[in-house]
Amino acid sequence: MAAAQSLGGAVSTSIRFLGSLAESYDRIHVSKQRYVLSILVPSALFFALTIGVAWTAPLPLSVRVPVPLLGALTLASAVLYPKLYLSQRRAAIERQLHLAMTHMTVLSTTNIDRMEVFRTLGAEEEYGALAEEIAHVVHLVDTWNQSLDDACRRRAKEVPSPALSDFFDRLGYTLGAGQALSDFLLSEQHVMLERYVTAYEGALDNLEVMKDLYMSMILSMTFALVFAIVLPILTGNDPTTTVAAVIVMFVFVQLGFYLVVRALAPYDPVWYHPEDGTAPTDRRVRATLWASALLAGGLICLAAGGLLGLSPYGLDDLLFFVDPVPLPLYLAVPVTPLAVSGVLVRAEERMIGARDEEFPSFVRALGATESAKQSTTTAVLRTLREKDFGPLTPDIDRLYRRLNVRIEPVDSWRLFAVDSRSYLIQKFSEMYVIGRGMGGDPKQLGELISANMNTVNQLREKRRQATVTLVGLLYGITAASTFAFFIGLQVVSILADISEELTVDQFDFGQLIYAGVYDIPLIEYLLLLVILFNALLSSIMIRTIDGGNKANAYLHFVLLTWLGCLTAVGTKELVSAILTI
Repeated sequence: MAAAQSLGGAVSTSIRFLGSLAESYDRIHVSKQRYVLSILVPSALFFALTIGVAWTAPLPLSVRVPVPLLGALTLASAVLYPKLYLSQRRAAIERQLHLAMTHMTVLSTTNIDRMEVFRTLGAEEEYGALAEEIAHVVHLVDTWNQSLDDACRRRAKEVPSPALSDFFDRLGYTLGAGQALSDFLLSEQHVMLERYVTAYEGALDNLEVMKDLYMSMILSMTFALVFAIVLPILTGNDPTTTVAAVIVMFVFVQLGFYLVVRALAPYDPVWYHPEDGTAPTDRRVRATLWASALLAGGLICLAAGGLLGLSPYGLDDLLFFVDPVPLPLYLAVPVTPLAVSGVLVRAEERMIGARDEEFPSFVRALGATESAKQSTTTAVLRTLREKDFGPLTPDIDRLYRRLNVRIEPVDSWRLFAVDSRSYLIQKFSEMYVIGRGMGGDPKQLGELISANMNTVNQLREKRRQATVTLVGLLYGITAASTFAFFIGLQVVSILADISEELTVDQFDFGQLIYAGVYDIPLIEYLLLLVILFNALLSSIMIRTIDGGNKANAYLHFVLLTWLGCLTAVGTKELVSAILTI
């Protein structure tokens, strides 16, 4: 009975999937007929060709088998692409939805027409796919002379995002009933924020599950690699080939988990990067990055030249106080200068976070004071800039001085966002100044923006906690994996030395172990490559989850590389000391 229910559930799930796949062909950017003729048919022919080649070509079986697999992968990609395209488009819409809805709410409280609200948002390139969907509503109204409520209901049936479809549907019926756009959007703010919080926390929960799965998989691959190092000494197989094959699997597992984490991580950028690249921090980061990269390149050349005998000077001249220089240090020392740019970016990122924490209080105080005094922003900032808003205080002072010398408000606030370097401050300050310029109530604008940004700041705190947990996990896995790798390698190396000594006079130790099949230096090089690749992907994974600047990964990359290399050196020394007593 249970088996029948399980089979029925699987069949029902398959039918629903096929139905949604067939529906996706009607909703992509090209017609179904054109997609079938230009994509599906050539893919099917290519698949048939690969089967024919595998069947008739005079090639070894190991070469013939992967050929139809390539054709099958091509055909499967072509069949599933419409659904993948809609999934990507849905993700692109939903990651910007809360900001766009807040923007729409701000505009609706001003003195502009409700269609102008939609036109303004539809022209915002930063909202990407979401702006395109809003532009479709505008097109239905302007070109086909439909009412706004009919256009929203019609577009609700076409959008790939359930959240946006539900919003358009309710908006259409509400407007058709005669409710004002501003009243509807203000009442929707609470619902929108709850939905955003649920989605954000759901993504963080999924990442927690992925961290547990990642630890299990990496530990399994670690044991596999240790066995690949140790077992050939008993079987006589080629250990280099076995180790290389397991390392390739190890790399693919880590790469696969990184891609999954990248897909699951919530979209919430921290930094604001102006298009003209005029931000002073950007110039400092670029200069530091170039300097550290050049220094790292010089150290790499120095280490490689000395190691390969191509240069009279090597890393051992630089590390004259270490004799002899362990091989892992030839990997760790050259990448160390990259940490300088990572430290600089990390410090600036903490300042951005502190400014984000202060901005809700500032914008709420600014809006309330402007509304109470019925005064201009410049007059309010004259007194408000003297209050302590932490790291945001110097930026507020510069904003006041720009407005006081009659620089355009839009330009002054844009420079304020450039000074703060915060993506959220840039978006919300832009909303405030535009809403204020169009006649919106400053108190209402300040409270609306403050509530939204406080919610995002609370979610970011949870994200920071998840990132700290991930950092501890990745550092622990790096140390444990490296320890296991080099225990196996050092045990094999010592057994190989013992076998050479005992073969001569005592007895033929080679009948028990096969030490001659090992190329110990080559295997050590391969393990050091694993340490390097693990440090690279782990640091990128950390940056993906915390949402910070890409240069923030450099610090973790250097620290993880040093952790792996020092663990390797310490493990070799420890095992040698224990087994040679």
